[in-house]
Amino acid sequence: MQPLTDRWQQHLSNAISDPAQLIRLLDLPDSLVEPARRAAQQFPLRVPQPFIDRMVKGDINDPLLKQVLPLDAELEPVPGFTTDPLAEMQSNPHDGLIHKYQGRVLLITTGACAINCRYCFRRHFPYQDNKLGPEQWQAILDYIRADSSIHEVLFSGGDPLATPDRRILAMLEDLADIPHLSRVRFHTRLPVVIPQRITPELISALTATRLQAVMVLHANHPNEINQQLADALVPMQQARITVLNQAVLLKGINDEVATLRQLSEKLFAAGVLPYYLFVLDPVAGSAHFDISDSDAQTLIRELQSQLPGYLLPRLAREVPGKPSKTLLSLD
Repeated sequence: MQPLTDRWQQHLSNAISDPAQLIRLLDLPDSLVEPARRAAQQFPLRVPQPFIDRMVKGDINDPLLKQVLPLDAELEPVPGFTTDPLAEMQSNPHDGLIHKYQGRVLLITTGACAINCRYCFRRHFPYQDNKLGPEQWQAILDYIRADSSIHEVLFSGGDPLATPDRRILAMLEDLADIPHLSRVRFHTRLPVVIPQRITPELISALTATRLQAVMVLHANHPNEINQQLADALVPMQQARITVLNQAVLLKGINDEVATLRQLSEKLFAAGVLPYYLFVLDPVAGSAHFDISDSDAQTLIRELQSQLPGYLLPRLAREVPGKPSKTLLSLD
């Protein structure tokens, strides 16, 4: 039997990057190939087979397909949509480190992702300037150690779980030596896309130190949550790792009350609590996914009338320069 670790890494390395191959696999019209190739020159296609397996063949409007298929619309400049919509470069004190909010810092652990989501707010991020080598890692540790107000470290990317388990463990052990840290949080889409990523070695790494671990998944549509993912999450929950989900509100994908309700229900059935529902970050190339704040608020108000409070995600946006996420009022 093939080791579990090799299986997720194999899916990662074999992710499809050729639009023609994806379109052929899903029995879609050949007319989609050239527009997809044009858009992929700016931001490559990347999608692994376990995620493709949840798509409906022949359905050009499949909600999972629409999150990953490059379109000509991405090439149209739209006022207000920029390459750094969250002004992260203004909060980048060291390579690989972003410090925007009091009490916590964010690590750009890798530029690698399992999947290239077309709405990604870091699709233009200069990962080549934020590589986390030994020298950069030591500078980050020194920065955190010198600021006793920092209590939590967020692992981000790219996708932090593209990092090998042994490297994650080594980083957590280094962080655990800093007395004022109490929590680590991993923001990841990889287990949703490749459920095999949740390995015994990963769970062992997350529970090996005194630091409390939180896993924030990223699923936008109920079709992303299958039995394989639910089964993979069980040992993580048994290890008392808190598992949350954040989603992005996307036009034509999850901008209906019934879809959002089913997403919350399926998340909870898999032991995951809804956390945030973000309105779209205005990143260049993603304007075709945008919906208005008023429409978003209407959706959440209706959702609030159909769900208990613990299944209602907080509607929010990230505003550059603000000291925290900005919640959108439902009044």
